[in-house]
Amino acid sequence: MSPEQAKDILMKKDGFSQWMDLDIEKVDHGYSKLHYTIRPEMLNGFGTVHGGVLFSASDSALAFACNSHGILSVAMEVSISYTRPAFEGQRLTVEAQEINLGKTTALYDIKTYNEEGKLICVFKGTVYRTGKPVE
Repeated sequence: MSPEQAKDILMKKDGFSQWMDLDIEKVDHGYSKLHYTIRPEMLNGFGTVHGGVLFSASDSALAFACNSHGILSVAMEVSISYTRPAFEGQRLTVEAQEINLGKTTALYDIKTYNEEGKLICVFKGTVYRTGKPVE
């Protein structure tokens, strides 16, 4: 299975990523790059993007990167650090990169940037590789 095929299977079933209107620019083995635009309903009470939105977009990028090998993989442990706010109308870029691929686990680094290339957040994810195919 190619990374594109795995992405298509996942995206077809992923209502949340669809709601976020994620635009997946590229997916390759252990890698994904996507974009989305911050809408009014994604803001918190301070008028900045809600941390849960940043977390969710990072988690989606993780899912597309870690499942790109065609092996069903699920998050075991994740963490996020927020570095600066993002605002309505900004188009963010999320890039997931595989750091280590093992037989049963893998580690990923996911970074989100604004249009000026400034870092918005850093997300780290460890996944469990089930050994089952993505279906």
